[in-house]
Amino acid sequence: MEARLITAMLAAACVGSACTPDLNWREVRPDQSGLAVLLPCKPAGHARQLTLAGVAVEMSLFACSTAGVTYAVGFADVVQPQLVGRALDELARAAAHNIGSEGSHTAAPVRIEGMTPQPGAGRHAFAGRLPGGQRVAEHVAVFARGTRVYQATVVGARLDVEATETFFGSLRLAS
Repeated sequence: MEARLITAMLAAACVGSACTPDLNWREVRPDQSGLAVLLPCKPAGHARQLTLAGVAVEMSLFACSTAGVTYAVGFADVVQPQLVGRALDELARAAAHNIGSEGSHTAAPVRIEGMTPQPGAGRHAFAGRLPGGQRVAEHVAVFARGTRVYQATVVGARLDVEATETFFGSLRLAS
């Protein structure tokens, strides 16, 4: 799978995002995403070709890091409606794999304004380690609108509950 590529994209965003240690919330509307989200730092954008649900797609990622935590939103269009559920499952599995999460995790339904209901949509909480061995927590929401799939992620050694909920609570898709 493309888990290493997504990890590399997150790492590049952390290095290149010019974030400050303070939370400086701003609304971000990544081009071509149809998504609005509050981020606590200035994001950098990246796009990569990868395989998702068996098809080649361009995955766009907007991410920033501040106070040791990375906030990211990614999206791709799988074009075929029958691939959406599989793509959402793959995004959630890749997120767990990225931090070496094994075993159980918590999952909950997710509701994002404007999303298309999908069985694979949900919010996941994982615990794992980065390649260097540092323990991390990761919260991930996967959801869709039509054939476009989205992944919103917060990952770090210590996640601030209020900041995490502000990020996820701000996600909305344009009507």
